[in-house]
Amino acid sequence: MSIGYLALVLHAHLPYVRHPESDFVLEEEWLFEAITETYVPLLSVFEGLKRDGIDFKITMSMTPPLVSMLRDPLLQERYDAHLAKLEELAEMEVERNTHNGHLRYLAEHYANEFNHVRQVWERYDHDLAIAFKQFQDSNNLEIITCGATHGYLPLMKMYPEAVWGQIEVACQHYEETFGRPPYGIWLPECAYYEGLERMLADAGLRYFLTDGHGILYARPRPQFGTYAPIFTETGVAAFGRDHESSQQVWSSQVGYPGAPEYREFYRDLGWDAEYDYIKPYIMPNGQRKNVGIKYHKITGKGLGLSDKAWYDPYWAREKAAEHAGNFMFNRERQVEHLHHLMQRSPIIVSPYDAELFGHWWYEGPWFLDYLFRKSWYDQNTYDMTHLADYLQQNPHQQIARPSQSSWGYKGFHEYWLNETNTWIYPHLHKATERMITLAQREPVDELEWKALNQAARELLLAQSSDWAFIMRTGTMVPYAVRRTRSHLMRFTKLWEDINQGKIDAGWLDKVAAIDNIFPSINYRTYRPL
Repeated sequence: MSIGYLALVLHAHLPYVRHPESDFVLEEEWLFEAITETYVPLLSVFEGLKRDGIDFKITMSMTPPLVSMLRDPLLQERYDAHLAKLEELAEMEVERNTHNGHLRYLAEHYANEFNHVRQVWERYDHDLAIAFKQFQDSNNLEIITCGATHGYLPLMKMYPEAVWGQIEVACQHYEETFGRPPYGIWLPECAYYEGLERMLADAGLRYFLTDGHGILYARPRPQFGTYAPIFTETGVAAFGRDHESSQQVWSSQVGYPGAPEYREFYRDLGWDAEYDYIKPYIMPNGQRKNVGIKYHKITGKGLGLSDKAWYDPYWAREKAAEHAGNFMFNRERQVEHLHHLMQRSPIIVSPYDAELFGHWWYEGPWFLDYLFRKSWYDQNTYDMTHLADYLQQNPHQQIARPSQSSWGYKGFHEYWLNETNTWIYPHLHKATERMITLAQREPVDELEWKALNQAARELLLAQSSDWAFIMRTGTMVPYAVRRTRSHLMRFTKLWEDINQGKIDAGWLDKVAAIDNIFPSINYRTYRPL
């Protein structure tokens, strides 16, 4: 008989990147890589578990930008072409390495993998959001929502209408996609501020996730720390991240992904192959890029990329099985210890970015597969659960007020408000004030209605926390700056045109075709609460 719970939570999110105005934009490949390396492998794991009678349970956010991109016909078409080039390159690699046994073995591995991705992609008619929905319908997967565009909510709290816009639009979009309202929400960047739970309750949400210190510093101090959720005064539950199990997986320094047997992310055929050979598979302007075929393993800490040894999927899979067994063993001991201290069943909440599994840590989906199977067959100390099931089975919890927090650097808001990105916030605040004013209007005709709704879209897209995050990390900064500026400039033109009564219909049609997220949005969501 089990004496505790383990809840894995995956956060599946990408910023909204869609450029019909251009034939090629490198950032669209963020989605394509995630489909190939994370989302299809996760679906394959779920299918295999279901096929073998394993009643697995897992929670996963699917953010509105990600769902919108997964279901967009233009991006589906472009991914189809992207996958076709991967398949072609892998087959060429098989032929090219006929006389090199290990490289041919690796090339065949990739050719088989891309062929499998193709089969899954076509089996679900290119709609992976609905593919995941089937596992929610069977109660194996609990899909939760997020902010409409992953806006960083604590930095909007002076404008409750903006926070409400992020929440309400997300919930409406979720219901349109999955056929029922969402039960839970992954707060963008797990960022919480006191009072946010009132809006979550008004939106019908039952729980949210925060970092561990958001629970540990709650008032009054929770009796069971992060090993039980707390109920806020509104009735909305808050789950806190378990540091021990999280670090064991996500850390490349002390966690599993840094094992020498695992695939090296940073060495890729797109940079290793002779230029004339690889040119058709890199950027149209001739610049090299990662193509997703990687032949080397991590090998050891401190080695340069040129010193990496050949990768072997067989031994990497064996290591993933070993790590899954170790993770299970550690959770058993953790649950036993906590149960003895608490005199009740603890829940260990282990949240991760979904893209860790497959994209960054190539063997991550294998690890999950082994963990579910080992937990099902080889232990009875804990039950794996998703958060909705846990709350239904454990409806009585301590009432407390969580502490302001995030899961970013130093645990608060510094990563999204610093010298690299502080310049964006006066512009975002001004646009928010203007949107709240626009929301008071009643449109005089269909054109103004369309313009008002497009203004709401542009504000939401400008608010994405991804842009501030990228500016802080220092990678792809020009793109993040360009996106922030373009959405703010489009919003400003809409504001001016609406107030002057001179809406440029042709320009509006072009912008609406580019930034077409949330087709059912109603600008009135920004009216004062």
